[in-house]
Amino acid sequence: MREKILQTLNELRIYALDKGVEVSLYFHEEDSYLMRFANSAISLNTNEHLIRLEVTAFEGNKRASYAMITDLDKVNDMKQGIDTACEMVKHVMPLSYSPTVPVYQSPFIDEGNFDPELAQMSNEEKLGFFNQVVNGLETEEIKLSGIFSCGANTVAAVSTRSAHPFFVTTSDAQVSIVLAHSALKWEVQSEQSAQRKTDLDAAELRAELVTLLHHYTHDTPQQIPLGRYDIVFGAAAIADMLNFTSFIGFNGGLMKRGYSCLKEENIGQKVFSEQFTFVDDPSRRETFPFRCDLYGIPRDRFPLVENGVFKAFTWYQDDADEFSQSPTGHTVPHHSLCMAGGTQHLNTLGDLLKQSRESDILYIPFLHYMNIVNPSKGIITGSSRFGALLLKKDGSIVVPYNVRLTQSLLDVFGDKIEWIAQDTLPYNTSTSYGARNPTSILVPRFMRVNDLEISLSNSSY
Repeated sequence: MREKILQTLNELRIYALDKGVEVSLYFHEEDSYLMRFANSAISLNTNEHLIRLEVTAFEGNKRASYAMITDLDKVNDMKQGIDTACEMVKHVMPLSYSPTVPVYQSPFIDEGNFDPELAQMSNEEKLGFFNQVVNGLETEEIKLSGIFSCGANTVAAVSTRSAHPFFVTTSDAQVSIVLAHSALKWEVQSEQSAQRKTDLDAAELRAELVTLLHHYTHDTPQQIPLGRYDIVFGAAAIADMLNFTSFIGFNGGLMKRGYSCLKEENIGQKVFSEQFTFVDDPSRRETFPFRCDLYGIPRDRFPLVENGVFKAFTWYQDDADEFSQSPTGHTVPHHSLCMAGGTQHLNTLGDLLKQSRESDILYIPFLHYMNIVNPSKGIITGSSRFGALLLKKDGSIVVPYNVRLTQSLLDVFGDKIEWIAQDTLPYNTSTSYGARNPTSILVPRFMRVNDLEISLSNSSY
């Protein structure tokens, strides 16, 4: 299949050259499989195969793009797409800068992160995995829901500036398992990300669900008082907050537009906790990496924060063109974000619950309905929903109703950090909207941050 894709793109490139036009071609192919559960039954079992082609035409400081869903056998349709983009570029408003046309100095082919056993898991295997996790946990009132998504993702590109191709293919899976009480309306959840089939671990998911179910079925739920709490965040909450931080913190283009909580003068300064190290590391296969960006720039480990010191902004090629900066190799569908682990030896939720406590600790594994309140100050808001626990100083455990946190990310990852768990794991941040783009962030299992304010405490789930 690779050869056919590259042959087709080369034919389209030659077509554009013969027309005397300047274009870049971006090819995306996905094989997606989704098994969805609801009310302890399979509610949807589907798959799709899609091919997208995006043609970008350049003419001086003008640029226009045309995207289409197509098929490798429809070469004439794709040539018409080139014609359309080239006609569009004649009529667009010129940019205030000259956009860069991709140039690949040599072929870049990466199939090392593709596992056909994961990409093509059978329905029987996926159902068997779910049954391993939840066997004996469902009741008349406690119902199963969730998803098992897996597939293959291929990205390829060429341009009229270079005969060399760009080609990356990966496999991925995202598993989310929820057990919900139909009458009491509480939910507990466990998730897993996989880049290859051997990453899947049913026993780990089951152990977390069993622990949460024990407390949600035996402990009395309560509305907890407003105020300041020492909070232990789980991997999901950490990953989602890091996602927002990379958006309104480290993006150079957004910084120039006034949409970042970091400024150019912060480079080289200690802005975060000394315990906080955060990098973009495309050597980590768990992040479905791109080791070269879509403009041919090799991607290596790129420090964002090291021991609390802010190191650099990321620059997409187009932002770099607009603001006269040097691109940093970040023009990729997603980055390979990795937060370093700390020194706390906590491998499971059970380990956290057994830990001695000198104060009450609020455990928040997930943050939902997150949004930006003030980007220039890094303030975000989100609420707990799945599996929160209040770990009392006296050793008891309370199940809290949902709470809302409205806080600056500069505080969350700042000097309020008490400790960070040593073990890290990939948390899948892929979305189901648009083209398949498997994404995960490597994060510690837990992180304790002291003295954060709860802005809202619900009186029910």
